[in-house]
Parts: sequence; structure tokens; C-alpha cells
Amino acid sequence: MRKFLTLGVATALLAALAVTGISRAADEKEKPKYTIKQVMKEQGKLRPKIIKGEATKEDKEKMLTLYEALPGLKPPMGSEESWKKLTETLVAATKDVVEDKEGAIKAFDKASNCMACHSAHKPKST
Repeated sequence: MRKFLTLGVATALLAALAVTGISRAADEKEKPKYTIKQVMKEQGKLRPKIIKGEATKEDKEKMLTLYEALPGLKPPMGSEESWKKLTETLVAATKDVVEDKEGAIKAFDKASNCMACHSAHKPKST
């Protein structure tokens, strides 16, 4: 009887450790590569180059990588539905820029308009 009890406890502990490990691995996989602040800082350098048509392929791909982090982040304010819609539109427009699609820069300029997101999702500084 004692062996079965010990075996049961050991099995339960192993199961708990396995679940914890899986949970941590999932959390690490879902952790975005960049913060909103990092994206805003970097895009401030790249966005003007893209709009002027001066960006390299690497610049465009870097911008896409930055913007792809945004939909997975939580907005500081405003609805998550609005955030998701705006950031997914931004990612799609940036993908078109990377692929050099016709009219992509104009659509990118509109999608990356700072005030579209800032008015709904950036807290007012005091």
C-alpha cells in the first residue's frame, strides 16, 4: 500500500512539473520580440525612409519585423479590438511594401499614420 501511495505522489509531482514546463515554454514562445516603446523608437528612423522611397530591402524587412510584434502586445489604453484592427492593417501594409506592390507606400503611409493609433491607444502625458 505504501509503495502505491509513494508511486502516486511521485506521478502527481512529475505531472505537475511537466504542466509547469509546458506552460512556461508556451509563455516564452508567445512573448513578443519587441515592446511598443522599442517599436516606436525604431520605426521613427525607418518610416520616413520608406515613405520617401529611400529604404533598402533590409529596412523594409526590419520595419515588418517590428510591426509584427504589435498585434501581440496589449495597448496601454483603448480597446484591444481597435488595437488589433489597426496593428493588423499596419502589418499588411508593410508586407505589401516589402513585396514592392504598386501603391504600397501610399497605403503604408496611411496605415502608419501616428495619430490613428496614438489618439486611441497612447495615454496623454502629464
